[in-house]
Amino acid sequence: METREWVLKRNCSIAPRQLAWVFAILCAASLTVALAFTVHGAWTILIFSVIELAAVGIAFLAYARHATDREYVALSDDCLVVELTRAGKASRTKLDLRRARIDFPVARQSLVGLEGPGMRVEVGRFMSEWKRCEFARELERELSARTGMLAKF
Repeated sequence: METREWVLKRNCSIAPRQLAWVFAILCAASLTVALAFTVHGAWTILIFSVIELAAVGIAFLAYARHATDREYVALSDDCLVVELTRAGKASRTKLDLRRARIDFPVARQSLVGLEGPGMRVEVGRFMSEWKRCEFARELERELSARTGMLAKF
């Protein structure tokens, strides 16, 4: 059989590189105005402008750090591979198909649990509640078609 893959990621409207350009333009405009006021004797505006740009820079950095977060789930003939990427750090988990189970989300904010012997991985952080349930049902159908048995509810 072929490998079935799901890529679950954030819906980001701006890439980190584009965000850097926006921040550079914002800094240039803000510092130009602040320097104009400083030349006319209002030097405190420059201080507040720098503080403001530092706060915006920190917020942009936090956004950019998590803009590429994703979850990758691949179902092959012999295993279920789950790769989680958060803040640039990746972790990879391999689950045996014959012993893998799907724990469906029961509460509103709960995630889809993928369980194997001695390990559990949760996916679906970037999906709505109904999309998580739909993903779990689809994964269960694929898993049961490959193993010939139903996954645990």
